[in-house]
Amino acid sequence: MPQISQKGSAMPASPIRKLVPYAETAKQKGRKVYHLNIGQPDIPTPQVALDAIKNNPLQVIEYSHSAGNESYRKGLAAYYKTIGIDITHNDMLITTGGSEAITIAFMTCLNPGDEVIIPEPFYANYNGFATQAGVVVKPITSSIKNDFALPAISEFEKIITPKTKGIVICNPNNPTGYLYSQEELEQLASLVKKHDLYLFSDEVYREFCYDGNSHFSAMQLPGLENNVILMDSVSKRYSMCGVRIGALITKNKEVINIALRFAQARLCPPSYGQIAAEAALNTPKDYFDGVYNEYIDRRNFMVEALNRMEGVYCPTPKGAFYTVVKLPIDNSDRFAQWLLEDFEYNNKTVMVAPATGFYATPGLGANEVRIAYVLNIDDLRGAMECLEQALKVYPGRTL
Repeated sequence: MPQISQKGSAMPASPIRKLVPYAETAKQKGRKVYHLNIGQPDIPTPQVALDAIKNNPLQVIEYSHSAGNESYRKGLAAYYKTIGIDITHNDMLITTGGSEAITIAFMTCLNPGDEVIIPEPFYANYNGFATQAGVVVKPITSSIKNDFALPAISEFEKIITPKTKGIVICNPNNPTGYLYSQEELEQLASLVKKHDLYLFSDEVYREFCYDGNSHFSAMQLPGLENNVILMDSVSKRYSMCGVRIGALITKNKEVINIALRFAQARLCPPSYGQIAAEAALNTPKDYFDGVYNEYIDRRNFMVEALNRMEGVYCPTPKGAFYTVVKLPIDNSDRFAQWLLEDFEYNNKTVMVAPATGFYATPGLGANEVRIAYVLNIDDLRGAMECLEQALKVYPGRTL
């Protein structure tokens, strides 16, 4: 039998999706499963985007430009200018989701064997993107003890080698919900300048910043025009994950020119996705106000409910709609599977994401899970009741 490639064998399974078969089995038993495991909002997609798809008069669904529709890129550039990012439509490529933006960025900027430093816990699929590009991830650990703040720059210095070519940040952070401050980013900028690194900045959750905190983009760091690669997506901003539209943005002309070759190789981003994304640029402000207030209510309810549980610690997320929670358990992978296979409370259970999948350092995250507060308050209440009861009877409880 022919052998699978080394890259294929090294490709990690998604820690977020690998438990899906257990959830499906639980549902077949008639149990309600509260999905706290994945960032799929239940917020309605803006009507203006839905209408653009429903009422589109296209007779032929043609290829678009490999860089994306010019009208959409110009509209997107105008959006960025309203938030202090001064770019033109020629400084970006529209991609098939933020995932492709990250993959193309890695393949454009990095050679196989090059290293990127990423604060952990981090979005688990970064491992997959790095594997596809032949890139080595070097984790630097942040801690729940200080709510996952950026590690000290001196800690970054310790793991920089001649192979280090970039740093990846997600701001606000998935999975922790931490929002990096302008001061933290400026400290990181000094390091990037010193070692002439790329700074890959995933800013998908930009609109979700809470408690009066505002988002500061890596694109706003002076003197890093050729270093910063911004990766973005419409999935969470407009609650339309399935349209698969993202963007790679940089003022580095060489990066744009080379990235376009990868974009040409895959022909073009999705046509209907671009139509929806372009229309979504006209989403009224009251939509975002409603979404913001809804997530604040969900976050506050969840944080309070979790911290009332014995042995549980939940930081208060400053952004996004996730948090990493410390639980009194022996093994988060075992716990997450047990919830779906062996536990039920009033014929209901909870699906969480084991935090082990968000760490690159072996052994970390064994007593932590990521929770996405993407459910309405009533469902969150039911989920928190299930989780509290589960922790009382879990055989591997440690406290």
